[in-house]
Amino acid sequence: MRRKSFDILVSAGGAMLALVLVVAGALAIWGYSYTNSTVHSQLAEQDITFPAKAAFAHAQAGTEITPSMIPSVSQYAGEKMTTGAQAEVYANDFIAVHLKEIGGGKTYSQLSAAAMALPTGSAAYNAAEATVQTVFQGTSLRGMLLNAYGWWEVGQVALVGGIVSFCLAGITLLLSGIGLWHSRQVPADAEIPNLRTTTAAPGATQGVAVSAS
Repeated sequence: MRRKSFDILVSAGGAMLALVLVVAGALAIWGYSYTNSTVHSQLAEQDITFPAKAAFAHAQAGTEITPSMIPSVSQYAGEKMTTGAQAEVYANDFIAVHLKEIGGGKTYSQLSAAAMALPTGSAAYNAAEATVQTVFQGTSLRGMLLNAYGWWEVGQVALVGGIVSFCLAGITLLLSGIGLWHSRQVPADAEIPNLRTTTAAPGATQGVAVSAS
């Protein structure tokens, strides 16, 4: 096979691969944009604002702001929740802390089962039911926020994938260009060396010789 033809074929294949990578990158970026926009809209509709910065100056266990919230929650002090990163922090480091305090470390299902075991209408039952409802609402909100965070993370992965696809497309196009350049440098009749079997004379041992045909 002529070397010039080989270079052209490989370069054309590289150009096609680059096109595929560009399309994949564009789809990944679109996926990121769509996911990020959707998460932003859904979180903005909840109208959740982080506690003001001043509140973290008096962090105390058992209050709205506990010492454990300072390293994570305080970084978004006073901000309105609009990103998945904020949703994760609010769900795991703010809501979860209060749910643990309210329910004594028990889950919604455990608290509900304990409440149902009490005499209906009794003061203990009413108090337990109030706790169950509070934990249920907090758990539902936390689940929604973590779901938004999960999709936000998917968007971030799509963004990285899109950038990588574009970079690979650029590298592939560069290599294809080098291949085309090389095809112009080699003689028109130059061929790729190949293996050719030679026929030995009678009584001699057959062998394989390397030659340029």
